[in-house]
Amino acid sequence: MERALIEQAQKGDRGAFDALVRRKVDAVYGTALAILGHEADAQDAVQEAFVAAWRSLGALRDTDRFDAWFGRILVNTCRMSLRRRKVRQIEVTDGSILDGSGARERAAGGPAFDDVTASAESFDRAFGRLNADERAILVLHHREDLPVADIAARLGIPAGTVKSRLFAARRALERAIAREDR
Repeated sequence: MERALIEQAQKGDRGAFDALVRRKVDAVYGTALAILGHEADAQDAVQEAFVAAWRSLGALRDTDRFDAWFGRILVNTCRMSLRRRKVRQIEVTDGSILDGSGARERAAGGPAFDDVTASAESFDRAFGRLNADERAILVLHHREDLPVADIAARLGIPAGTVKSRLFAARRALERAIAREDR
């Protein structure tokens, strides 16, 4: 069924692509939110990723590889969002960020909650310090529970590279948490 939708969408059928989007949007949003840590940025990234997929759907050679192909688009879109966010952040005070609109958010990009436990706050701030690649690989492995081979396909890198990047990302997160706990 999904394969048929992809093939129809490749032929320009917007209805088929809309049906495909409806099937995938919740999972894709969850991944983007886990990487970006901010609802509005995740929504924007998901929308940008689907638009990019629609525009380049003709380049997809193997419809069975749609998820991996689209996963690369999503991760790259999240990377760009994180880069733009760094430019948007204006002032950092007491672990909070005042964005361009004046809204106060935790440094990890989420809403400020006074009743969040210190360890959760430390983790969020530490996770927020990771670069886009480190966030993405941790999210894909630990949140999405994808095996190394699927992550490799989604990111377009060898499985051995996934393993080494996953190891490095875990170490970077450990170091960032240790800095937060000081």
